Amino acid sequence: MTKMGAPRRLAFNALPDVLPIFPLEGALLLPWARLPLNIFEPRYLAMVEDAIRTEARLIGIIQPRPSKLREAEDEETPRLYDIGCAGRITSFSETDDGRYLISLAGVLRFKVLREIEGFTPYRRVEADWTSFEGDLKPAAPGTTTDETRAEFLSLLKSYFDASSLSADWEALTRADEETLVNALAMLSNFSPQEKQALLEAPNLTERRQNLLALMRFTIAAKGGDGGATQ
Repeated sequence: MTKMGAPRRLAFNALPDVLPIFPLEGALLLPWARLPLNIFEPRYLAMVEDAIRTEARLIGIIQPRPSKLREAEDEETPRLYDIGCAGRITSFSETDDGRYLISLAGVLRFKVLREIEGFTPYRRVEADWTSFEGDLKPAAPGTTTDETRAEFLSLLKSYFDASSLSADWEALTRADEETLVNALAMLSNFSPQEKQALLEAPNLTERRQNLLALMRFTIAAKGGDGGATQ
């Protein structure tokens, strides 16, 4: 696999106005997190090839709106949520059967201003970055105490047990708050709408609170004890 350089060297004023997008229902990319992708559709193979030729190497990950909200629109070009997250290609390899295996490093979120009509087989949007410039910097250290973190991990264990999920607990206990919250938001089996709410949370504190609420709801729905940690 070819490593393609550090993902954090983009200046805000160097971000492109037009962004290729990869609509993926149920997939989430957050700033300062990583998302591996297995690319096999011809239009997205072309998207990756075009992206790696650019200096920024950015692809936007964004969810299509759920089918029940699309009404009678064309299923080939479903409406998108307004907010997605741009990721920079940091590694790339080609398989013997013509697939691309890439890794995206989350850079910052964007708002879709409009979709760009053109001749590319993949979709592109005009992106507005202005509300999310803060994503380019890691979150400030939180005020979470050791006791609160222990309560958080206890609730997390209950959620994993209720959802029949496994985890590397040693790695979880070592992770900083931003890495932990973002990884859990991306990897947990919440609905697309719930994942979108996590993406759109204004800051890490609110994303953490939303994540806690979703975990409690899941535990309670499966007959467990959701606890009361903050």
